[in-house]
Amino acid sequence: MTPEIPQLTAAGIDPFDESVYRAVLTRRTAAPAELTADLGCSAERVARALDRLRDHGMVGRLAGSRRRYAAIEPGAAVEALVRARSNELERVRSAADELSRLFTAARTGATYEDEVEITTGSEALGRWFVRLQQEAHEDVMTLDRPPYALTTSNPVEATALGRGVRYRAVYAPEALEWPGVLDDVRELVRHGEQARVLPGLGIKLAIADRKLALMPLSLDLNDVRAAVIRPSTLLDALTSYWDMCWKQALPLNAPAEDPLGEEGRLVLTLLVSGLKDEAIARQLGCSVRTMRRRISRLHDLLGAANRFQAGVIAARRGWL
Repeated sequence: MTPEIPQLTAAGIDPFDESVYRAVLTRRTAAPAELTADLGCSAERVARALDRLRDHGMVGRLAGSRRRYAAIEPGAAVEALVRARSNELERVRSAADELSRLFTAARTGATYEDEVEITTGSEALGRWFVRLQQEAHEDVMTLDRPPYALTTSNPVEATALGRGVRYRAVYAPEALEWPGVLDDVRELVRHGEQARVLPGLGIKLAIADRKLALMPLSLDLNDVRAAVIRPSTLLDALTSYWDMCWKQALPLNAPAEDPLGEEGRLVLTLLVSGLKDEAIARQLGCSVRTMRRRISRLHDLLGAANRFQAGVIAARRGWL
């Protein structure tokens, strides 16, 4: 097979992953093992590439116990890649002023301790997270993903919701796989939290009233450090990033007159977000067989052949 010249590298796609995508495009659907002859490599390497392509929105994994994938229509998939890369570059541009100030500060000996403060240790991080919520008057916005330095629960939030603080949280799918997290989130939603799910979250973040932010600087639990960020262009850039994540995420809150029902809509949202059948069944306390029967009923209700079609149809109808 004559190798193609990589064309998607600038959009963040590895050349090998692009070759896998091209191979899937030539077929209606494909399993990793079916592509090994075309690509001259192991099924395991192809499977890893397909998982990365799924994270980029280039392929979708079909329902069922076998690992089988279908290519997403190239025009929509590549446009989403370009848009995401443009957003990343725009965030870099918006942070340029702050980086220039830090560079100038290093040369002149000036400091910006009033704008950025570094705290170390799990307990210090926990105290700042509590303080940020207690000092919030209007709004707390978070990006939530594992690992967790202390606990997955947040008892301060229910109290803050009770005094009128609005909470909007974007969760990574991996967070909902942790024991008890999904139940905690559903309880907080009942108290007023607006919750959404977004694959691919790379950072953890909490912002209060758009005036104070707390961001861990590492996901390594052996090196717990966090930045406390006060009004600055850096805070503006992080707030813009949160806004972008919020717009792209799928809601977990069920709307009024939801034709799917609360649990059906939750199942569909988690499926589209990338959780596996086994993880969803474990979180909802049912067997994988029962979960797959529910998924089949959802597909029948929507007239969809797989989870990705179900997500597109539900979104078009305003159910997601």
